[in-house]
Amino acid sequence: MQQGDAPHVVVIGAGIIGAATALGALREGFRVTILEPGDPGGEQAASYGNGCWLSPMSVIPPAGPGLWKKVPKFLADPLGPLAIRWSYLPKVLPWLARYLWAGWTEAKVLRAAQALRPLLVGSPALHKELAEQAGVGHLIERRGLVYIYENRAQFESEALAWRVRKQVGIEWLELDADEMRQREPDLDRRYTFGAMVEEGGHCRDPGAYVAALVAQARAEGAKLLRDAATGFRIEQGRLKAVLTRSGELLCDHAVIAAGAYSRKLAAAVGSDVPLETERGYHAMVADAEAGPRTPMMPYDGKMSITWTDRGLRCAGQVEIAGLDAAPNWKRAEILRDHLLRSFPGLPRDLPASRVKMWMGHRPSMPDGLPCLGPSAATPDVLLAFGHGHTGLVAAPRTAHAIVDLLAGRTPDLPMEPFRPERFA
Repeated sequence: MQQGDAPHVVVIGAGIIGAATALGALREGFRVTILEPGDPGGEQAASYGNGCWLSPMSVIPPAGPGLWKKVPKFLADPLGPLAIRWSYLPKVLPWLARYLWAGWTEAKVLRAAQALRPLLVGSPALHKELAEQAGVGHLIERRGLVYIYENRAQFESEALAWRVRKQVGIEWLELDADEMRQREPDLDRRYTFGAMVEEGGHCRDPGAYVAALVAQARAEGAKLLRDAATGFRIEQGRLKAVLTRSGELLCDHAVIAAGAYSRKLAAAVGSDVPLETERGYHAMVADAEAGPRTPMMPYDGKMSITWTDRGLRCAGQVEIAGLDAAPNWKRAEILRDHLLRSFPGLPRDLPASRVKMWMGHRPSMPDGLPCLGPSAATPDVLLAFGHGHTGLVAAPRTAHAIVDLLAGRTPDLPMEPFRPERFA
């Protein structure tokens, strides 16, 4: 088949999901256009500012049993690890109810973990392959990931999460105080216990990685169109064109991978899905004097701490406030201050010029599972968004599944838990 005669796929969004999907579709023989108004991997994108982790153990949904009891605290404390802005509460209330219900019991948490594990397993190796093909293999490292605690009691307070991880095949190495000191000499000595997950990895610069994947897709024949999708032209149940700000883009298939901006596009093809944005922050210290040897997450900070090519990044926080609200930079300052407390070798009088702060939008479904599969209006438009905290790690297997659907194959990945119509 000549490329000009091949079916044309429009991938809407050039984040990590869209970039990986575009590459997969090209290698399957499709003509591909990537539709993206911003710079691939640019600062406007969630893929730029995430926590850098490739964590196959991120199988625990955001909500857990008893979380509903903390909702008043989330409303009262605008600077807590999870906060809900009062002004946004009426709009987000239905989503919040589903969010809490999804983790109401341990059985529900286990079902979510069983769904997510096949989507995430082996991800660091898959990313390494993608990165090497794009000439940026050095950006993917596979050193493992470690959760750190002040004592074993804190670790045991998260027994449900670790029990569920074990049930889906995740293993870890327990580190006592001496092992922590040997492995992490810069770490504050209040941390005396760790859980090391050796199958984990990380990306040294997610923004540069996404940009490299899009550049590789273009080198292999994809077109990058700097425009935004506004809808679709569908005739007799078949896609004819993607509508853009500039006009129609004729095509045979489309993939909605626009992250937190996907909801309106999904609704345009009959899929009314409860997509919400979890606003996340990071703070990054340039030329840091101290830091972890292995990427880590402190129990008391609920944030990832990872070396990147741009600096030492700490990322986390969840703020439910919608797409349009202004950032609350005090939340990034909390991350910075916790980083300084975790590594005494960092100067307490760190000048603002050495700290870069960022806020972005995680595209999140209330049950912690992405929407993957055909739209309600036509099988020619596929949904691939809503990964929440697992967008980076889930990208390779998401792309594989979407390309299988484009090619008319049944994906190896069990797709039932991710059906967009599960909320109908």
